[in-house]
Amino acid sequence: MKPYPLKLSFFFLSLFILQNCANVPGPGVWKNGKIAAGKRSDFHELTDDALNWLKANNFKRMKFIMSKELNQDRYTEQTIEHISNYLNDNKYALFDEYYIVNKYNDVDTVNSDNNNINHYMLQYHNPQREMYIAFFLPATAANKWMISLVYSKFDYGWKISELDVGPYTFNGKTGPELYKLAKDNYSKNYLIDAVNNTALANTCMAPVDIWQYGAEDSLHTFYGQIINEANDKYKFPYTLNAISTKPRIIRVFNQTNKEGSFPMVHYLSSINLKDTDAIKNENEQIRKVIGNIMPGLDKDKKYVYYSAFNVKPRSDKEVDRFEMTDKLK
Repeated sequence: MKPYPLKLSFFFLSLFILQNCANVPGPGVWKNGKIAAGKRSDFHELTDDALNWLKANNFKRMKFIMSKELNQDRYTEQTIEHISNYLNDNKYALFDEYYIVNKYNDVDTVNSDNNNINHYMLQYHNPQREMYIAFFLPATAANKWMISLVYSKFDYGWKISELDVGPYTFNGKTGPELYKLAKDNYSKNYLIDAVNNTALANTCMAPVDIWQYGAEDSLHTFYGQIINEANDKYKFPYTLNAISTKPRIIRVFNQTNKEGSFPMVHYLSSINLKDTDAIKNENEQIRKVIGNIMPGLDKDKKYVYYSAFNVKPRSDKEVDRFEMTDKLK
């Protein structure tokens, strides 16, 4: 049998220290720098090892530090692979961390101490008495995905009881910030922008399972309202009668890439896609009128994407398209 590497030996040493620490305070929540220095250092040693193994997509090593329930979950290996992809795409750093001694054993809630638009709560069910929660974000990215590690102290030691990854920002804005932007869009009669930004806000309103923003219920109500309004105003396919070729818009949605998330307009054209010059000319005409048809769509963003089709796209069959980008900034 091969000996464990030195780094792994240090891991087991720190795990032993954490498992046998007798100084457990009464119920409470300690965040970031308020966590006792020695305990915080031990937790960081554990998360450093976990992140290294996650980045390497090393499921076999992760099994040693995960709870029995997490090991038995059939989706865990897939989640680890998912997290590995993000850790290899960006350099992650600690965002927020909590050491928690729970008061209740059925459900408990932690409130973040930031009193701004991004105030959030953590809610978890059937918690162990002691927990440590760490959230990680990439240093730079327009669209940030949050990684969370939840450690619980079981009778068999400290183990990761939950791990997750989910969208935290789009275009550099959190869920509540996107919701605010959507309401600003709506006040300007930028209905499609409001719908698109509310959809983005909805996607990152709960970046990980235990995370909750206070604006979540209000967002869902607003989203339903403006979706109904948009459906009443724009009956797709929506014909652009101001253009002689009468292109018909069939869909407007968010197209996300590494630069951010921007509107994508799908439309049907009567011009053969092989006639690229004519297709481009028609698209230039669409760009001239799109701001009148859908106010705000061509404002305050880097790009608007267009895809022209001769036949309506289908989910079960690939159809030809011609893609174009309107670079606004």
